[in-house]
Amino acid sequence: MIHDAGGLSEDIRRACRRLADAGFVALAPNLYHPGERVRCVVGMVRALKSGAGRAVDDIVAARDRLADDPRCTGRVGAVGFCTGGGFCLMLAPTGTFDAVAPSYGNWPPDSASLRHSCPTVASYGARDRALRGDAARLKAILTEGGVPHDVKEYPGVGHSFMNDWRDAPLRLRVFESFTDFAFSESEADDAWRRIIKFFGHHLGLP
Repeated sequence: MIHDAGGLSEDIRRACRRLADAGFVALAPNLYHPGERVRCVVGMVRALKSGAGRAVDDIVAARDRLADDPRCTGRVGAVGFCTGGGFCLMLAPTGTFDAVAPSYGNWPPDSASLRHSCPTVASYGARDRALRGDAARLKAILTEGGVPHDVKEYPGVGHSFMNDWRDAPLRLRVFESFTDFAFSESEADDAWRRIIKFFGHHLGLP
């Protein structure tokens, strides 16, 4: 589970528990090292552009730890939101993961490589102005590459529609109320249903 710029929040922990409740071995690494939050945010942005850096190393280390867990099937997937979804898309063609679930993920610099992605289940909001058209774009590239995929754009919701910020600082909840970043439970539940079904097929369950 790869968190967004908000860090390892209670929302990310809930998402991790949702996967665990579905029968998966789940792990959410904290990409923000103690006392280095600003530096880590900058590092994440740079890593998304370059494909290398401490954030990528931490994600790969978490993947390796899961693969070595005796409860794991040996096949590992990644779920990510926003910047976390960007890492999913960036790493999807590298062989790091056996399936990825980017949710409104930042577009990777090498979009052509997405033709060689691992199986991908992706979710977008039609009101997400920053990623407008990305769902159709991703679906076309994955189809061209013959990559198993399930890409869905939900009408009426925007960015972060799967992120429940009920425990977030007041400033974030106020921001959510005045933007298209609002949580939408019905669409989020449907996206999670698709992710769990897709991962069950491509990763298997212990």
